[in-house]
Amino acid sequence: MVKIGNINLGEFPLLLAPMEDVTDPPFRYVCKMFGADLMYTEFISSEGLIRDADKSVKKLDFEDAEHPIGIQIFGHDIGSMTAAARYAEKAHPDLIDINFGCPVKKVGAKGAGSGILNDIPKMVKMTAAVVKAVSLPVTVKTRLGYDEEHREIVDIAERLQDTGIQALAIHGRLRTTRYSTPADWSLIGEVKNNPRMHIPIFGNGDVNDPVSAKHFKETYGVDGLMIGRAVYGNPWIFREIKHYFATGELLPAAGIEERVRICMLHLERSVAWKGERRGIMEIRKHWSAYFKGFPGFKPFRIRLMEAQSAEAVKEILQDILHNFSGER
Repeated sequence: MVKIGNINLGEFPLLLAPMEDVTDPPFRYVCKMFGADLMYTEFISSEGLIRDADKSVKKLDFEDAEHPIGIQIFGHDIGSMTAAARYAEKAHPDLIDINFGCPVKKVGAKGAGSGILNDIPKMVKMTAAVVKAVSLPVTVKTRLGYDEEHREIVDIAERLQDTGIQALAIHGRLRTTRYSTPADWSLIGEVKNNPRMHIPIFGNGDVNDPVSAKHFKETYGVDGLMIGRAVYGNPWIFREIKHYFATGELLPAAGIEERVRICMLHLERSVAWKGERRGIMEIRKHWSAYFKGFPGFKPFRIRLMEAQSAEAVKEILQDILHNFSGER
């Protein structure tokens, strides 16, 4: 049984990776429906949070149905990070997660996200300060190291564990590695198999389908998997992986009826949380992903991108259902 503090995550949990502008409450809701065992907020700027910036504070929102859930924070200043952790704790999540993995240039250039991998002593000091600042479990997500000359995750993991964190998620790429390069799981395996490590280790990177999930689970012995880009437009992946683990059988891809049903639900919750105009605008990035692989979808995508009301979107989704019924 995998536990983070007193949080029981089951035998082999599947985690939804935090992704900016993707894993908001409406999308997290549908991922939870299909079996995500632990989810996180979008990553939240510590500076924005302690200044009560609307965008940052809004990201603290989550529903009871989303538990267990972690609030993920990032920043470059230790004082701001500890203050932000205390602020986030008041929202009553199950844990606080520190983002040491974001590769975005504007984040890393300030020494936040994966940029802090260029200053491991500060990384350790910041983590220790956050652990001390809150009563909730603290976890970390990070990468293998800063660059090819600094693949230091085995040592980093030990040092982070010594600060008191209660789980570690490792993305199998470096700060400088592009997504076109396959994730390197060998070092994730080394961390997991290090006899000094006793906290749960979650692997992340290229978990794209049930077959790859089983390979990483069996080859590297991690305690669970964190799934990122593969869940985009595919919340069913959690159900598919769990079914494959249990039976060895691959479930068929979700059919058009289920895709349209989930799109309707996602739309309704997006509008309810953000308001109609913003909800419609921000869900647009999901349409191509939800219907990826359906030939002839482009005209419908254009219509969805141009729709100005929730009712108009629903009408287009009904047209999609009618047009593609019988496929897949």
